[in-house]
Amino acid sequence: MENNQPDFCNHTADTPSTSEMPQAALVRLHTDGILLTDDLTRLPVTAGPWRMKFILLALCTRGEARYVVDGQEQTVCGNDVIIISERHVVDHYQASADIAGICIILSVGFFYETISNVRDLSTLFLFSKNHPVVGLSQREADTFKSYFYMLRDKVADMRNHYRLELARTLILAMFYDMSNVVYREQQHGGRRSSRADTIFTNFIHLLEDNFRRERRVGWYAEQLCITSKYLSETVKHVSRRTPNEWIDRYVTLELRLLLRNSTKSIKEIALDLNFPNQSFLGKYFKEHVGQSPSEYRRN
Repeated sequence: MENNQPDFCNHTADTPSTSEMPQAALVRLHTDGILLTDDLTRLPVTAGPWRMKFILLALCTRGEARYVVDGQEQTVCGNDVIIISERHVVDHYQASADIAGICIILSVGFFYETISNVRDLSTLFLFSKNHPVVGLSQREADTFKSYFYMLRDKVADMRNHYRLELARTLILAMFYDMSNVVYREQQHGGRRSSRADTIFTNFIHLLEDNFRRERRVGWYAEQLCITSKYLSETVKHVSRRTPNEWIDRYVTLELRLLLRNSTKSIKEIALDLNFPNQSFLGKYFKEHVGQSPSEYRRN
């Protein structure tokens, strides 16, 4: 009797870890924050569980793969797209011998520098949590592949002075184009939001309107009529970040945008974002970004 089950082999043993990947790929990921591959057997996975330290967006074009994310087993086959964000724990990756597809890996820094609207981040986190694997139509899959190959060409063109700016623009366009998939899933049979999802979404919307003047978790909990402890536990459960970490993400992203795109002085920026003084802003920014505001603006 013919065996219709996929011929699975554990590519984990044969697939190099990041420390074993080609040096050119390592340099590109380190210096540019973006890595693209059309060989899924070369994914930077290791034996045993590991915690994601980057953003992974992949499309399977042939074959089948299985893996576990945060204890939940997932199966991927042709025209399935997956999104795995940072901090999630991945384990038991296996792929059929004929696995094929394309993959975009973004460093956390590159990703947050690229996404211009923080609300999009909350949408991404909730979507990837509730829909870790999504089947695309052939047209949607072809669109994804078009973005991938355009990105690969731009990133590889070392003679283009603006190649990274072009790459960021393409990634942002791809993200918004793929948001149509999010809308489709939400409108047709998408999983209903749990109370935790609702609290997280309401927290993000509240944060969007108030982060420039309010950074206390207790204040947000009070507005949502829940305790600070419950808010912290719920947000951490949904997004794997604490409310404080989300607040810091909003504030540092806004600071980066103001430092890069405005002519305001650091003192004026401190005033805009309700910091006690310029010195306090400087310490806060260096703690979260690794550079002083003036160094970041110069670079």
